[in-house]
Amino acid sequence: MRRLPHSTWLRTFEAAARHSSFASAAEELGLTPAAVSQQMKLLEETLEMKLFKRLPKGIELTDIGQAYAQPVRASFQQLQTATNDLFKPRKKTQLRVRASISFGVLVLAPRLAEFRALYPEIDVVLSTTVWSDRMTDATIDVDIRYGNGDWKEPEVLSLGVGQATFVCSPKEATLIRRNINSLCSSEIVPIIGSEGDWPKMFKALGVEGQPPEAWMTVDSSLLALECVASGRGVAIVNKMFARSYLKSGALMEPFKTSLTLQNNFFLVSRAKSEKAQQIEKFYEWLKPVATDLAL
Repeated sequence: MRRLPHSTWLRTFEAAARHSSFASAAEELGLTPAAVSQQMKLLEETLEMKLFKRLPKGIELTDIGQAYAQPVRASFQQLQTATNDLFKPRKKTQLRVRASISFGVLVLAPRLAEFRALYPEIDVVLSTTVWSDRMTDATIDVDIRYGNGDWKEPEVLSLGVGQATFVCSPKEATLIRRNINSLCSSEIVPIIGSEGDWPKMFKALGVEGQPPEAWMTVDSSLLALECVASGRGVAIVNKMFARSYLKSGALMEPFKTSLTLQNNFFLVSRAKSEKAQQIEKFYEWLKPVATDLAL
């Protein structure tokens, strides 16, 4: 089998054949006419066949040159079409995501660079809220919502089952480990809507007594974590939110006891969204992230 000639020679041959002129081919390719003539001489020597008739005023394809020009031109056209189709610039799409302030700050914000690296064509616009139970805002494409999933929107996708853990400062952890019943006089920081976790945690830990009155009540896990990380109080929060605080040593889990949460996070979107593909990609990326953080 004869080896293919150099691709540069073939490109020059295609241009010269199309223009019926070495000079015009040279102008198109940014070469000199002499360079084009030299390349065609090398191509003909390689193929052992004359491709052009050198005329007093220009050039003309030989019969074999005419036959060769057609498949060469078709090959370059197919290559150009494939390059255009496969590597054309991707159209940017804006995906507007709303999440609870805790989920937005502690889960999404530190990891959105990973998503953008995977899907640079999707621009994420992130906003936060404390409570969300409906998509009344037409500017929202995706809602990361906490609850039991019984909302009216048709697209409600689970982000996994969460676990709640008991956290406090390292100093407080030492005291509680010495006497677990000291929790009955601790300064607890309950989160609005999750007050019922405290009796369950006391029972799971085997504490003899009832949870004390709240030292401070907050409306988000983020606020609870920040309050406790300042060195005062104890809190029960979703493990995915506590992960960075535990890793840095700002907070500790005195006991490896956790509660399976009754409510969890869901990705909510409207039916037949024009951004359905982008939403699917976002969900496929986010689901394992949330699952991993909950462990």
